[in-house]
Amino acid sequence: MTLNVLSVASEAFPLVKTGGLADVVGALPDALMPHGVATTTLIPGYPAVGKAVKGTRVVHRWAKLMDVEARLLSARIGEHPLLVLDAPALFARAGGLYGHADDWRRFAALSQAAAEIAGGAVPGLRFDLLHAHDWQAGLAPAYLRFRDAKAPPVASVMTVHNIAFQGQFGAEIFPALGLPADAFAIDGVEYYGGVGFLKGGLETADAITTVSPTYAAEIREGRFGMGLEGLIESRRGRVHGIVNGIDPAVWNPETDPALRSRYTARALGRRRANKRAVEAMFGLETGDGPIFTVISRLTWQKGMDVLVQCLDELVALGGRLALLGSGDAPLEAAFFAAAARHPGRIGVTIGYDEPLSHLLQGGADAILIPSRFEPCGLTQLYGLAYGCVPIVARTGGLADTVIDANEAALAAGVATGFQHGETGYHTLAHAIRRAIAAYARPDLWCTLQRNGMRADFSWAESGRRYADLYKSLTGAA
Repeated sequence: MTLNVLSVASEAFPLVKTGGLADVVGALPDALMPHGVATTTLIPGYPAVGKAVKGTRVVHRWAKLMDVEARLLSARIGEHPLLVLDAPALFARAGGLYGHADDWRRFAALSQAAAEIAGGAVPGLRFDLLHAHDWQAGLAPAYLRFRDAKAPPVASVMTVHNIAFQGQFGAEIFPALGLPADAFAIDGVEYYGGVGFLKGGLETADAITTVSPTYAAEIREGRFGMGLEGLIESRRGRVHGIVNGIDPAVWNPETDPALRSRYTARALGRRRANKRAVEAMFGLETGDGPIFTVISRLTWQKGMDVLVQCLDELVALGGRLALLGSGDAPLEAAFFAAAARHPGRIGVTIGYDEPLSHLLQGGADAILIPSRFEPCGLTQLYGLAYGCVPIVARTGGLADTVIDANEAALAAGVATGFQHGETGYHTLAHAIRRAIAAYARPDLWCTLQRNGMRADFSWAESGRRYADLYKSLTGAA
């Protein structure tokens, strides 16, 4: 029997993307299909989605969804069904996907629509389970929980991709949400006197997942739980850590069209052409020394302030840096200043460019990810797949996916990268020194690259675990 799941999120690759959330939401339908799960994805009707999706048809209308007119459009995303919440008053606007004054209304509308669709409000659409992703969809399980008690139950899963982003708003918005009065309570959406979108989802969903086992444990602690650690601890029996996967159809150095030269673990010499291309694009001196890359938001969470402090030493040791990212203005300025100090050794591109991110993975020698916390992380998985050796903090999914090149791991032939302890100058600088020393031993470096490239970080196992969880919640197991 096929299990029908409605997956609701604020973005999905390849239609619209600001980060790893989109990659996960876009990859899940393929990962679940072999396990008897049919996934329909619901996303907002941003202008970019309207341009990318063709052949839509209207399957439902709302005269007032959060006080605006809205339509539900049916389409396809690859081989799978797609639903688009077409509400121009909420989503057809300039600027980024997030950061608008009425974000609470925009994503409450998405959540309410998701709950109604999962609950059977649209003829011809039937779902066994609703899967909500991050705070933007966090109210969907709450709308399911607090709807008419006579309605048939629908199971729900709430996935936390990053608990730091919670969707907290003042209590004054509650009357507009259309939830019953008893939903504004500690076992509902109330959070420190206001409304918590993610908190509401975590409180009301039948199961909670995070994107790595280590992160699932970390968020039960005050340091990582961002104020929600008590709730997570109280529901620990319903919390599951499932590592994200990557899509080998998109991230594969043997077939990637963004690379100057495609290669395999047996033909690592072909990476050289990609390295030359990275040097040219970032204004780096041509050479055989290691190129480190950063593909990241430039924020405190990502440890970028500490990396800036380490750049003079990285260059002094013979390393170079190619950075692609954007974020906090002071950090952007600090990286530009480092590039000015070290012309030809540090190159900085502010922004995000999907093909360029592929080229960096295929041409740089190592990728730096010194995050203070990292729920899962995908860039280290891309690095492993492309032979771009990860240098990571020992936290969250980074700790779960990169095997440190310590003596025991090297002796066993299983090391894939370098881990360091709590993010700080000395720990990160030491990891960089270890990596540069290993790079000076070509046979050892090639072994690290090949070990990473041979690891299986596809969605096969993670898809099975999600499917098993769905089936346990719906009685289909």
